Amino acid sequence: MSAPRTALARLSDPDLRAPRRSPPRPRGGGGGGGFGSLTPEFARVLMLVAARASAITLLIIFILVYATLFAAGGGTGGSSGAIAASWLAVHQVPLVIGKTGIGLWPLLPTLLMLWLVARDSAQAADSDCEINDLGWVAGAAVGGPLLITAVCLAVAEDAAALVPLQPPDTLAAFAWVAWLNLLAAVAGIGSRRWREFADLLPIPLPDWVVPGARAGARAVGRLLAASALVTVVSFLLHWSRIGDTYHAAAGSISGALGLSVLSLAYLPNVVVDGVSVLVGGQVEIGPGSLSLFGIEGAPVPAVPVAAAVPAGPVALWWLALLLVPAAIGVLSGLECGRSSHDRATAPWATLTAAGVAAVAMALLGAVAGGELGTFGRIAPTVLGAVLVFVWLAVAGYVGMLGARRFGGPAAVPAVAYDDYEDDEYEYEDYADDGYDYADDEYDDDDYDDEYDDHDDELDDEDPAADEPHADSGWYDDEDLDGALVAELVDDQDGDEPVAGVKSVDNPDIVDAEVVEGDLPDK
Repeated sequence: MSAPRTALARLSDPDLRAPRRSPPRPRGGGGGGGFGSLTPEFARVLMLVAARASAITLLIIFILVYATLFAAGGGTGGSSGAIAASWLAVHQVPLVIGKTGIGLWPLLPTLLMLWLVARDSAQAADSDCEINDLGWVAGAAVGGPLLITAVCLAVAEDAAALVPLQPPDTLAAFAWVAWLNLLAAVAGIGSRRWREFADLLPIPLPDWVVPGARAGARAVGRLLAASALVTVVSFLLHWSRIGDTYHAAAGSISGALGLSVLSLAYLPNVVVDGVSVLVGGQVEIGPGSLSLFGIEGAPVPAVPVAAAVPAGPVALWWLALLLVPAAIGVLSGLECGRSSHDRATAPWATLTAAGVAAVAMALLGAVAGGELGTFGRIAPTVLGAVLVFVWLAVAGYVGMLGARRFGGPAAVPAVAYDDYEDDEYEYEDYADDGYDYADDEYDDDDYDDEYDDHDDELDDEDPAADEPHADSGWYDDEDLDGALVAELVDDQDGDEPVAGVKSVDNPDIVDAEVVEGDLPDK
């Protein structure tokens, strides 16, 4: 062990007395306290989560309802009932207008509303929000819409005398509003704090869950994109039917504009139905059905978006569309094979991706379908979600095997620092690899001789260089005022050296020592 060495560290004056920062103060209740324990700042955040998305939704509904009434030349007597019914329709609550029951509502407004709720919830669940306060965020995201729903139910009952609107079932209305907003809030919070949710589980989260869930979410996006592309192609193939629909149903410019807006709002419903058809499932259209294997004719609504529904008969080349979910499944398996530790005997990430995609499509199918008056029920069948799982599991397994064989090495698991023992990195291990320290060109003796020769040359050129650090721009005696001196000192109770920090000519600096062991030899 060489002699103790002294090193000087120059610190600027502001750094000498850095104020000690206190830990961030929690904004919420701090462990599940009552409402009085909430700070005013966090209470304002909860108010925004509860009210902002609902206020934006109501504002858009207000504008659309009054624009429609003015365009139709009618009065504003039933505007309150129309606004209440529109709020319930955005939340997919089944309604009875006159004698017509409607449970198939446009999915686009619902998705936009849920996106607003998820965004506000994600912003509220930032890093300063404690895990115990996330329940307040989810409660606010659900409580605000439920309060507005109660008001709309009361308004709908009072407006039944002016408009042909029957009050919906109260329990069904609250259930639809609660689970949709809760789903959006959980998705928004989970996008920011999923690691903390995983820490709350009674068992550690397996390493294949997160890669599988991400691959499943990407697979859902690819299935929806492929269905949208097929829908656009079907529109182009049936362009004449779209013109006939506008000619028969729209008698004016405002009527054509209304049909266009309505078709755009129902377009996500058609895309979700298209996924069920792509994977080999069926879509119920009243008494009929639509699939790649057969079409049972049934009347469809006279809206332009319904022109994408083929009238039959089934063409043989339609079966080639089954290659789309197969390719998406293989791609999902490749991602799982490259980002997880899946192997032939345990493809857990691949199965997780298939399960996540199947559940997501089942939820979308439940929201996108429903009763539509005399047309009957228009919705994808449960078989579509089951086939999504089958395609992503079977084709994904093939893709996972391909990733293992041709896609390079699997992901290396993170190893704790304690797993690396000191004796694993002895010099003998490197010597076995052909690296000989004896032949190193940077030998200690050669390096010292070269360094001494360089000092002699400097002394010959500049006699002032004999003085240590004189006019060298490093420091002088005055510069030592307020500096910190770090040196290795001997431990009083043992042989191990410690790093000592002491102040030079500065009584405001407190002495501190940090114990360090196993320092390398010179």
